[in-house]
Amino acid sequence: MPGLRVAAAAALLALLVPAAARSPGAAGCEVPPGGRFDCGPERLLSRAGCEARGCCYAPAGPGPGPPWCFFPRGYRSYRAENLTATATGYTARLRRVAASFLPGDVGSLRLDVALETPTRLRFTLRDPARQRYEVPLATPRVSGRAASTLYGVQVNQDPFGLVIYRQSGGQVLLNTTVAPLFFADQFLQISTSLPSCFISGLGEHLTPLVLNTSWTRVTLWNRDMAPVPQVNLYGSHPFYLGMEDGGLAHGVFLLNSNAMDVLLQPSPALTWRTTGGILDFYVFLGPDPKSVVRQYLDVVGFPFMPPYWGLGFHLCRWGYSSTAITRQVVANMTAARFPLDVQWNDLDYMDAKRDFTFNKKSFKDYPEMVRDFHLRGLRYIMIVDPGISSSGPPGTYKPYDEGLKRGVFIRNATGQPLIGKVWPGPTVFPDFTNPETHEWWHDMVKDFHDQVPFDGMWIDMNEPSNFVEGSQDGCPNNSLEQPLYVPGVFGGRLQAGTICASSQQYLSSHYNLHSLYGLTEAIASHNALLRVRGKRPFVISRSTFAGHGRYAGHWTGDVSSDWEQLYYSVPEVLLFNLFGVPLVGADICGFGGDASEELCVRWTQLGAFYPFMRNHNDHGARPQEPYAFSPAAQAAMRNALRLRYSLLPFLYTLFHRAHSAGETVARPLFLEFPKDPNTWAVDRQLMWGGGLLVTPVLEAGKTKVSGYFPAGTWYSLTGDSTIHSKGQWILLQAPLDTINVHVRAGHILPLQEPAFSTAESRKKGMALVVALTLDGFARGDLFWDDGESWQTFEKGDYTEILFLATHGAVLSQLLQASAHLDGVLLEAVTVLGVTSPPRQVLANGALVSDFSYRSDTQVLRVPVSLPMWEQFVITWS
Repeated sequence: MPGLRVAAAAALLALLVPAAARSPGAAGCEVPPGGRFDCGPERLLSRAGCEARGCCYAPAGPGPGPPWCFFPRGYRSYRAENLTATATGYTARLRRVAASFLPGDVGSLRLDVALETPTRLRFTLRDPARQRYEVPLATPRVSGRAASTLYGVQVNQDPFGLVIYRQSGGQVLLNTTVAPLFFADQFLQISTSLPSCFISGLGEHLTPLVLNTSWTRVTLWNRDMAPVPQVNLYGSHPFYLGMEDGGLAHGVFLLNSNAMDVLLQPSPALTWRTTGGILDFYVFLGPDPKSVVRQYLDVVGFPFMPPYWGLGFHLCRWGYSSTAITRQVVANMTAARFPLDVQWNDLDYMDAKRDFTFNKKSFKDYPEMVRDFHLRGLRYIMIVDPGISSSGPPGTYKPYDEGLKRGVFIRNATGQPLIGKVWPGPTVFPDFTNPETHEWWHDMVKDFHDQVPFDGMWIDMNEPSNFVEGSQDGCPNNSLEQPLYVPGVFGGRLQAGTICASSQQYLSSHYNLHSLYGLTEAIASHNALLRVRGKRPFVISRSTFAGHGRYAGHWTGDVSSDWEQLYYSVPEVLLFNLFGVPLVGADICGFGGDASEELCVRWTQLGAFYPFMRNHNDHGARPQEPYAFSPAAQAAMRNALRLRYSLLPFLYTLFHRAHSAGETVARPLFLEFPKDPNTWAVDRQLMWGGGLLVTPVLEAGKTKVSGYFPAGTWYSLTGDSTIHSKGQWILLQAPLDTINVHVRAGHILPLQEPAFSTAESRKKGMALVVALTLDGFARGDLFWDDGESWQTFEKGDYTEILFLATHGAVLSQLLQASAHLDGVLLEAVTVLGVTSPPRQVLANGALVSDFSYRSDTQVLRVPVSLPMWEQFVITWS
């Protein structure tokens, strides 16, 4: 390819090698259909209009498919000049050499390429003459350049393009020469080839794990929208992970928060098309998918550590209309012997649906109810919406009066607070990009917490959602409200379902900041809770953006009670783990509509393996609390809940690994087995960490389920069967009371006896499940602290234990000691894959007489009573 190879080690050549100039003749139009890029993105063009742009015209059939008007090969846009070395990499000037068909075109650009780390490259395209909006996300500051890198870079001079490739093997990961670059005030576009059709990410949408590259348009612009396929939903995550031949992987992140479309096509190729800001790309070289995720999180932030109780069972519905009913729900859960850690309330508790109030009639003993829950070892969370009621007489509603005085609300074009409409009626919207708003929010949270000692916050409607389009007075007629190009947003207009794009916030226009609204509210809520409670914050948010996982979790919104949504919840949970938001789950049994008993049982079984486990229901729908079903269904749900509670030490340890090392909690199979292409598209199963494989039933009327088992040995968690897989699909028995869970050979899982809340279960006896490889090896670990103090890991106030099994022994090693495990005993060790009957078993050198061994399942069970806070050795011979 004509151009300049800028491998990191190579000396910078003084000249760019010029490309041969090409004009769009007939040969330039010989582009295979799958590789055609749209020359009429903003409107439908006739043949004459198309050719007037110097483009090619070839009508195709109806439906999604190749564009009729497309760029010829070598279509000129920018030319790269003055490529020079900088302290961090390279810079060049790009000059537009052919007039563009877009208004507000920027004629001169600055390219900066930074070799930030051996596996991370950053490149930006900016207007050197004018400061444009850039996303206010703190990313790593790098001063020098990486000495040796996994990537090489090549700059094509005319037409300008970047080629980024792997140094070893030469695989091209990005090639932006495939289509022209556009950089206008409200239309920025850059395209690239893809090394394979396996691409995952670009949330939030209801999609399979693998995106379809057959002419798919993916729109990012946060929207209050009950999840359906092919529509922009609550969050924006402009990051994708791509697999390559041989199991290598790379990732790309566009740090841009404007409304955008990402277009996928079969060649395969991808086009980023955004409506503002700058082009600011990070490329992650992996070389394996786990490393790609960690490198992405190095940029946007590692996940926060949730409190231990946050991993228990949460119960909620819209329609618990009084404290009496809410208390009765908790009593019913106790009477039916179901675990419960956190009781929630939806809007019902509020006075006239206003934030930071409670109804003095139906919730008159609200503060006492929450204190009573605390005495029972339960926690309490309530909903908070961003819209602040603005219709009360002055002096009657402090959040509004105080906010008005402190200037914290988003303003309309005339500088007055913009008034929309949400649950309480007319509302204003806090501007969480303003530091003063964070102080005001903290004060409101503190005032309310002084009355009602809640434990966490559920922030909803924060896209932000608005029941009138734009505002009560509509929106002005300007280029922010009616841009030349509107991405494929639901409703067709940027202000549909939200506030005016031209409304003004502290940092910029809402046009630029819209998709950051939920993230900025989550940061304000996280910080307020930390200051008010002095413990780890717990925030669950509907709207999200890149970096959200540092501050909060996510639930997948208003899903309906049907089998399709049950399936889609698996890839949703997996994708949010790739996005660095591991604390995620769907409403168990679905939110909208009535859930059948069978659906609710299957959803509870799967939901026991959502990192965030909450049953939530719409008002008017059939009750779906676990106790609302038949005795058989209740028994199945109780089993699922007990299984989850017994696995909590393992789950908590996985969250610690996410928080401290940028790992995932719920994990797609391809992250663990990237060299097995059969795993790449598996999204009807999920893993917890690298050691547990969950194969749920996702269809009605089924008592068998097929799951993919990568090559190796897999033991059922119950210890009653073993699978030696060559990498194959296996049909599993799955009666209604069963969810199939398998342990991967080589892993040790710490378990704990379940109880009715984590306050109780944390004191119970522990157990280990040891899954031996064929050569008798396994390892695992346990992270343990007080479960709720802030930054225990950072302060060294925790216990960490490494478990190892080898040569007929299991031992523990204390990597970090604290008093938090004092009094907790190890009571059982189950060893899977013991090939011959042991004659004797020793625990710390003392004979264990009551061990049991089954030769048909090769399971050794050893009852012990050993202090977890001391090192131990168990041997069998």
